[in-house]
Amino acid sequence: MLKNMSKPDVKNSIWKELWEYIKMIIFVVVVVLIVNNFLLINARVPSESMEKTIMTGDRFFGNRLAYLFDDPERFDIVVFKYPDDESQLFVKRVIGLPGETVEIKDGKVYINGSETSLDDSFTPETPTGDYGPYVVPEGSYFMLGDNRNHSGDSRFWKQPYVEKEKIVGKAIFRYFPGVKILK
Repeated sequence: MLKNMSKPDVKNSIWKELWEYIKMIIFVVVVVLIVNNFLLINARVPSESMEKTIMTGDRFFGNRLAYLFDDPERFDIVVFKYPDDESQLFVKRVIGLPGETVEIKDGKVYINGSETSLDDSFTPETPTGDYGPYVVPEGSYFMLGDNRNHSGDSRFWKQPYVEKEKIVGKAIFRYFPGVKILK
């Protein structure tokens, strides 16, 4: 037997179904806000400063919790608030650690007066220039782009060091175009 639904029953049924959709949308928005503000950072690379590791226009995710209990390590790719204008986010590679002296001679990076330069095999061309020495303050880091000849980084900023609390996250993988683990 079929039961005829009266107009009030049809209205109640529509409102109940609509309310279920609204609850689902609210839940999804809350989850996205939590993930975006506390777990992951979704970023786009606006310049060529990190090429060939991350290309201009690439999109990637960064882990916001990466440095909650650990400190950044040399060569980590990080997203941080630009020291000269904290409204901007930058992505660069950690080169100098707290308390270290960083010097660049003929484009090669030397730490604490070492005779051996750091590995720069990730740079697309031979870097040029002499910079420093820079003494990295405690709780701060010295950043360089991988594409050193085309990067506005610690060498050129008014405030050349990034404080740990200004690091937003560690780049973990590129998702557009194509997936690539970032190292």
